[in-house]
This record gives sequence, structure tokens and C-alpha cells, in this order.
Amino acid sequence: MKTVLAAVSALALLAAAPGPASAQDWSLEKAAAPYKGTQLNVVFLDRPGYRAIIKLLPEFEKKTGIKVNYEIVPYENSREKQVLNFTAKGDLTMALVDLVWIGEFAENGWIVPVETFTKDAAITDPKLNLPGFFPLLLDAFGSWGGKVYGLPFDNYSGLLFYNSCKLKQAGFDKPPATWDELLKTYAPKLTNADKKEYAYALQSLRGETQSADSFMRVLWPFGGSLLDKSFRSNLKSSASQAGLKFRQDLMQYMPPGIVSYDHAEAVNALAQGQVAMITEWSAFYSTLTDPKTSKITDCLAVAPEPAGPAGRLPALGGFSLAVAAQASEKEQKASWLFIQWATSEEIAKPYVEAGGVSGRMKIYEDPQIRATYKFVEPMVASWQKGVPEFRPRFPAWPAISEVVAEWGTKMMLKEVSTEQGADEIGRRMEDVLKKEGYYDGKKPLLQ
Repeated sequence: MKTVLAAVSALALLAAAPGPASAQDWSLEKAAAPYKGTQLNVVFLDRPGYRAIIKLLPEFEKKTGIKVNYEIVPYENSREKQVLNFTAKGDLTMALVDLVWIGEFAENGWIVPVETFTKDAAITDPKLNLPGFFPLLLDAFGSWGGKVYGLPFDNYSGLLFYNSCKLKQAGFDKPPATWDELLKTYAPKLTNADKKEYAYALQSLRGETQSADSFMRVLWPFGGSLLDKSFRSNLKSSASQAGLKFRQDLMQYMPPGIVSYDHAEAVNALAQGQVAMITEWSAFYSTLTDPKTSKITDCLAVAPEPAGPAGRLPALGGFSLAVAAQASEKEQKASWLFIQWATSEEIAKPYVEAGGVSGRMKIYEDPQIRATYKFVEPMVASWQKGVPEFRPRFPAWPAISEVVAEWGTKMMLKEVSTEQGADEIGRRMEDVLKKEGYYDGKKPLLQ
């Protein structure tokens, strides 16, 4: 973290360094003039933050004359699609980088460090203000090896969304403070299988949703982890097993077929009144408050994720936007202009109002924003406190994620016990890490 913050400070100085024009003379329109007519290509997801920036895109395109072409891709296919494009020297000019992809993308040379562009005052907004991002987000989503590669764009904190009306009807005037309380006290009273009403839904679709949003979510609060400090499997530890067994116990209060639930299904289950609680990303707040997609707008409430024996350790997720190394020089500079604009303090408020979640600290100091959006207070608290990187950010993660997704699903389906699943994941995971050189000193264990 210290290395990254030092890099951020250096970049901030570069961004503020005197250039051929004064800060008062700089404008997006002038900076973009040489790149008018440039076509940019990027992968977007079908999530609120992307719909928000798409809504604002005409403003950018009108000011700059730069066209942003986007393709909506399911999250589970987004990494593969980009990797294939980069290895084939395709047409993507920007990368959408999940926090667990940053190591892979940076070490393969697919994305360009931000310092390449901040040295050029003609294309760098004097108001860029890198220290204005939450440090946690800039570190986790956009930084690798002491360098900043991408700017936080679609930002998440795990939160407890719940139907306050259902809880009240069951005799509760507040949400569960702990996972144990959710399981033993709340879940039985909020579940009526005959009426197809359930207490909780945990998005668990096989893939990154299973490995990150389901499997890993129950490790940290119980004191467990995927790996120990020597990068050996820690899944057989009592704490890790406690978290995994907890998930198995909680399944009796979830809808049948929960292993096929992606984010959309979990959010919809709450929105339609089928479940009383979900732990989901802050970005889905706009979906749950939209009368077109939600029946519980008047009953929706938000709280921090429940605490476990190890404390309150909510999930952390999100993406950065980075310039693709395969793009031409002209496309790279135009992409940098777009990334600055899309993540800027200037459009943070309209972005949030359109359904996005900005990574900028300043926007959440706005009394109107704090009063209007119930997710802000618990989300900001988690980002300020700092949460564990509950998914390893090294290049080997995608291969390990596939292993975790396969055997995590088998655990939930009771095809294997949590102990058997931990054995399989541990053995296969360590094989991946051995091949990658993590045990022979070829690669550092920690970034």
C-alpha cells in the first residue's frame, strides 16, 4: 500500500505539473480536438454502473467528437473475451479490469501505466486528482507492482439489502448484526417453503460468482482464508471449515436451485419479495429502488454485511478502466481522455444519480447524496476502514477461480463434503501455484 500511495503522489505531481497551457486554459474539448473522429472500443457489463455511464455518454461524445463503442458482455465471459482480444491484437482500446485481473493484465503487458499519459499535460486534466479516489479502491482495482494502471470505475462494497416490512412482520425491528443471528434467529422466522418465501439468497452460480461472491464471502468473517502466508491452502483450517459449513447450514433457508443464481437472480428475488435478505454489491441499489424493477421500494433498507466470529469483514469488488497497450497512440490518448472523464469528480454526481457508484471521496460528502442514497453510509464506512482483499489479486487467480467454482458448487450440491471439497481445491490450487513458480522463488508471494 505504501508503494502504491507513493506512486499516486508522484502521479499527482505529474498531473499538476505546468504544461504548455495553464490549468485555466485546459478543457476536454481542446484536449480532444486532435482525436476527433477516433473510435474507441470497450467491454461493458449489464449492470447499473454501465447503464449509468452509457446514459451520460452523449455528453462526452458531443464535447470531444470521440466515439465510444461498447459491447455488453456477461460478467462470466468478460475476462475471456478481453484476453482473447489482447492475445490476438484485436480492436479493444480499453480494458475493463476486475480487481483480481489486475496482476494478469499488467504482467502480460496488456494495459499501459497511467504515468505514460500524466506526463503529457495536453491530454491530462489538471483536476485529475488521483488522491481524490478512496485509497483502498485505487490500490485494489487499479494498481500493480507500485504503478497505477487503471482508474476505479465500477465500485462495490458488499452490503446487506433487506425487506424491512418482512422483517417487521416477523417481529424484527432491525437487521441481523451477525451471521450467527441471521442463521439461528432470523432465517427460521422468515422462511415458509410452502409459500415459496425464503429468508436469504446467496448468488452462487458456478464461475466467478460462485468462487468470489459465494465461497470467498463466507471465509473471511469466520476467520478463514483461501491461502496462508506461504501460499499453501488454508481451507482445512477450523476457521475456513466453519465458514463453509455455515454456508451449507444456511442453504435450508434459501430458494431451491440457489446454485444457479447469478447477481440478477438474487437481486430479483429480493425485489419481487421472494426473499427477505441478500448480501450484494452496492451497485445494485439503483435496481432495487426502481419501481419498474422492484416491488419493495418502500420497504428496502440497507445495512453493513453481518459480522462473523472474526468481525465485520464485508466483500470488496469492483473494476478499473485502463488503456489497452494494443491500441494505436491516437487511440490510447483518446481512451485516456475518456477514462479521466468517466471517473472524474466533475461527473461523479450525475453518475451516481444515474445509478452508478463513484470511487471519488468528495461526492459522498454531499448532504443530498448521503440523504438520498441509503447505501452510501455503510459503503463509505467499509471503504474508509479498509477490508481484506478476500480474493488474491495475482495472475494465477483465474485458474484457481475455476477450481474453486467447480468444487464450491459440488459442496453446495452435497456431492462432496466441505472437507473433501477443501482437499480437492487445495491440491489443485497448489498445483497451479507450483507451475506458476510461486514455490521456487520465481514470483513474489505478495504484491
